[in-house]
Amino acid sequence: MATATQTAAPTLIGSVQRALRLLEAVSSHADGAPAKQLARETGLPLPTTYHLLRTLTHEGYLRREKGVFVLGEAAVRLAGGEAVQNRRIKIEDSLARWRDEIGVPVYFALYREGEIELVAVADTPSAPAVEEWADFRQTAHAHAIGQCLLSQLDPKSRQDHLDRHPVEAITPFTVRNRRLLLERLDGLGRMEPLVERQEYALGTVCAAIPITAGSAAGAMAISLPLHQEERLLPAVERLRTEIGRLFSSLAFSISI
Repeated sequence: MATATQTAAPTLIGSVQRALRLLEAVSSHADGAPAKQLARETGLPLPTTYHLLRTLTHEGYLRREKGVFVLGEAAVRLAGGEAVQNRRIKIEDSLARWRDEIGVPVYFALYREGEIELVAVADTPSAPAVEEWADFRQTAHAHAIGQCLLSQLDPKSRQDHLDRHPVEAITPFTVRNRRLLLERLDGLGRMEPLVERQEYALGTVCAAIPITAGSAAGAMAISLPLHQEERLLPAVERLRTEIGRLFSSLAFSISI
């Protein structure tokens, strides 16, 4: 015997449904549409259409221009959020493909609003990513991604970051002080991979390459167990080649 929960119809808010139908109708007209046309297309009574259009305009989802309604800033922001999600999915798919092709964990990070942000990681049980045992944001000086991102900052921004997150040893191999770190960063070639050996995690080697687009600083990185160190540079060079192909196809964006 069916229970009440199984047979109950979902609770639908009619006014919300009608408002969404109007938004869909407006979005189908690049140059906007008048209220009477929108009423015909949605099958709504004209008084109801006017009422909903006024409400949607007041809330910023629509805008009235020369007698027609077009999408407003609030609707554009919603669409922008979907675009961001689509870009993130594209990044995650790309990382997963490179992980499978190269056979190493692949990381993508950005430097945003003064902090390191690890955006995405692709790994497998047989090739796991490095465990974040020390706060990634506070230990940029100790891992390849952080050092790669710091190398792309202007001197003032770099100093500001290190003032907030001082250099300190987290393994016996971590760079010992700010002076040595800055010397390393200043000596790095423009597109040279940054290699880090056991500075963040014992038994692990990492390499990162810079990615810049507009005002954003980004980095891609890979990691390997120490006993596989001979694979590190060939793998990161292959990653660099794959990234170059993707950028040239305009299929990748770090603006997320």
